[in-house]
Amino acid sequence: MSERDYRPLIATAVASIVGTVAVLSYYGYLHIAKPSDALLLADYTMLKTIPGEDYKVSLKPAEQVAQCLDGIVVLFDTKQKGLTGVLVDNKKRAVRCDFIAP
Repeated sequence: MSERDYRPLIATAVASIVGTVAVLSYYGYLHIAKPSDALLLADYTMLKTIPGEDYKVSLKPAEQVAQCLDGIVVLFDTKQKGLTGVLVDNKKRAVRCDFIAP
């Protein structure tokens, strides 16, 4: 019996996998998460509104914009495009939202 040389087959398989990962990463379909991706982006505080009392806020808007997606508050950063996050409390529970139609 003749023995087959599997080295070209293995090299082709490895090159195909490396090429596929490189193309997926280049076009943005593959993102390798870094520990810095999960860091705290900013601190938030809720201002309780009491009828008849004044409260002061800055005229300068925050660098994040919030949207309600699937019942959860999602923040989009306006300075760093593509940076998004879920608003959570101090116990890492997602802040929920209700969409109220006008």
